[in-house]
Amino acid sequence: MATSNLQRYAWLSIAAAVTTILLKGIAWWLTGSVGLLSDALESFVNLAGALMALAMLTLAASPADDKHAYGHGKAEYFSSAFEGFLILLAAVSIAYTAIERFIHPQEIEAVGVGLMVSFVASLINLFAARELLKAGRAHNSITLEADAKHLMTDVWTSVGVIIGVGLVWLSGWLWLDPLIALVVAVNIVWTGWQLLHRSASGLMDEAIPAEQIAAIEVVLAKYRGQGLDFHALRTRQAGRHAFISLHVLVPGEWTVQRGHDVVEQIEADIRAVVPFSHLTTHLEPLEDPASHEDQVLM
Repeated sequence: MATSNLQRYAWLSIAAAVTTILLKGIAWWLTGSVGLLSDALESFVNLAGALMALAMLTLAASPADDKHAYGHGKAEYFSSAFEGFLILLAAVSIAYTAIERFIHPQEIEAVGVGLMVSFVASLINLFAARELLKAGRAHNSITLEADAKHLMTDVWTSVGVIIGVGLVWLSGWLWLDPLIALVVAVNIVWTGWQLLHRSASGLMDEAIPAEQIAAIEVVLAKYRGQGLDFHALRTRQAGRHAFISLHVLVPGEWTVQRGHDVVEQIEADIRAVVPFSHLTTHLEPLEDPASHEDQVLM
């Protein structure tokens, strides 16, 4: 997909964040609910994350150069790490506000209108999240997928807040409002931790998902049945790109051209099961014992 199209999804996330900030801010102003305030604060995190996503998608799409021969794909991990950090800050702010409200309870006003406004904001987030998740999975963009999952967390958080504020309105139990805000804060902490962990894994060159490695093994098994062999399969993920290297062992009597043609077909078959992959293969004679040795990374 063209870079401009991926950036278009980031702009969608920015527009959704700005709109929901305004709507949820109005809902909090009308009701005075700390639960709705916590929901509005998380939308600021959404906005910051969306802006960072736009910047990192732009950087990640930059072509490889002399200093970055493997491209700039890892820039996407900085986006999710930044968003995770902001989520943790938002959680601290929400928890502080909730504790203050426990100490100084406050009546909730204009609940019906406030909840309706918050509900509309949640629908906007739901639409944006579904579009971002679909695009992220289709084009293997970890930035868009992370942004979508955060928006979906915001949707479920909003649902919880709406239900909680409604219960406060019906029951008169004011302590429910800050309690729900604390639950929201805990949920946000978990989301932030997941994003930070995933970002760190990517920056540490974690292998591609297990199901993709299994798909590669299925491809290699087909060629093993034809008398070939393989070893030193290594993978890593860098943003939306997967980097795969392996040694291909063919009969020593083959010509260079024949070995090259087979390797080209193997690479094409692997790219078919692992989209957005870059392969590096090393051709070796099957009969040479040295060909079966693997260099261990120290």
